[in-house]
Amino acid sequence: MILNIAILIVIAIAATYSGYFLRKHIAEKKLKSAEAEAEHILEAAKKEILDKRREAELEAKDLLYRMRQDFEHETKDRKQEITNLERRLTQKEENIDRRLDLMETKEKEIDLRNGNLKKQEDGLKVKEGQLHALVAEEKERLQKISSLSAEEAKHILLSRLNEELNNEKAVFIRRQEEEARSAADKKAREIVSLAIQRCAAEHTVESTVSVVNLPNDEMKGRVIGREGRNIRALEMATGVDVIIDDTPEAVTLSGFDAVRREIARLSLEKLISDGRIHPGRIEEIVEKTKKEMDEKIREEGERAAFDTGVNGLHPEIIKLLGRLKYRTSYGQNALQHSKEVSYLLGVMASELGLDFKLGRRIGLLHDIGKAVDHQVEGTHAKLGAELAKKYNES
Repeated sequence: MILNIAILIVIAIAATYSGYFLRKHIAEKKLKSAEAEAEHILEAAKKEILDKRREAELEAKDLLYRMRQDFEHETKDRKQEITNLERRLTQKEENIDRRLDLMETKEKEIDLRNGNLKKQEDGLKVKEGQLHALVAEEKERLQKISSLSAEEAKHILLSRLNEELNNEKAVFIRRQEEEARSAADKKAREIVSLAIQRCAAEHTVESTVSVVNLPNDEMKGRVIGREGRNIRALEMATGVDVIIDDTPEAVTLSGFDAVRREIARLSLEKLISDGRIHPGRIEEIVEKTKKEMDEKIREEGERAAFDTGVNGLHPEIIKLLGRLKYRTSYGQNALQHSKEVSYLLGVMASELGLDFKLGRRIGLLHDIGKAVDHQVEGTHAKLGAELAKKYNES
């Protein structure tokens, strides 16, 4: 009896443990299944998130590309507007210069006419007085003739004939002078016309500003520098104004001295390309660019002398000729203008039987005074004469 009870107890305990382990096994299996399912769901969620992220990135890149395209189009339009504005401003400046010249010419013509009218009026008064005097003289002479002898009357008649002959000779000489002057004017016009036909002129228009393009708008901040120190360093080193405004990817350089403006432009482009922009580097680059610019100016002067066949010029004159390439006068490049005048004077000298080489030399150097720095006082004609005298060209 006790044995049976013990067996039942053992069976009950075994059944209990078996049920426990069975439930545990089932629970572990369910747990693993749940974990696998959760992991699958997580992977699916990650994949979905990744797909959405890629899709969002593609949309963002597409949007960025479209915005960049729109920005580039807008920038291009703005640059074109700036170019057109500069062109219009230059044309307005030229028109103003022409109008001022025309007004000055008209004022001089009016003054000359007034002077001529005054002279004519004074001349008429003198002639009127002379006429009254002649009438009185004739009256007196007639009164005397009535009481003169034949010999005395003959002498008076011959004197009057001689006086009239002298007057006719003066009129004839004056007429011959006018005809000679007219023929000379006609010949001069023919010579000028021939010279112009043999010289092809080119005109260029330059403004007082230069524009440097930037790779991006971030470069503006680097050009400006901390508290604007880079801009100040560049302005101090070159003597031009650096203007940074809302114009995208562009910096404007302003200054009347085209040589300094060109040095600033080349220096800034080198700094942007190099990437190292700070006051010390700016001074170094500007100094190097100045030396390169001096060499370029010398080469331009030598080329102008070679093109016109003018030899034996002083090195300083050569340098001043090169600087004329960066000067303008009434919208025309000063060096090109000097070369054209050199050609014209050479042709005119040949037509007039004068020294051809001397004519070209005079034409090339006639505007040399314009190459002198703006800060030097005096007209360009006076400065040019002083330079010619200094370097034995006068």
